[in-house]
Amino acid sequence: MQINKLPRDKDGKLPAYAWPGGYPIIYYTEDGGELCPDCANGKNNSEADPTHYDPQWKLIAGDVYWEGPPIQCAHCNKDIESAYGEVE
Repeated sequence: MQINKLPRDKDGKLPAYAWPGGYPIIYYTEDGGELCPDCANGKNNSEADPTHYDPQWKLIAGDVYWEGPPIQCAHCNKDIESAYGEVE
């Protein structure tokens, strides 16, 4: 999904989980970075924004992280868990 088409919470923030289902959402930057929802929303001193000029901060997409090993956020290094865990 393109970032400008993603639904936002009532407070205007990008959601951390897809509803219904509660599946975790991961966000992507123009340079291929993967961000947790907190950093995508500008927390942790993040400059992430869909209109940012710098590719490392320009948000371009977000999607449910269905399965696979935990991915570390490119900004805060927090683990982003997948909905169904690692593929066997």
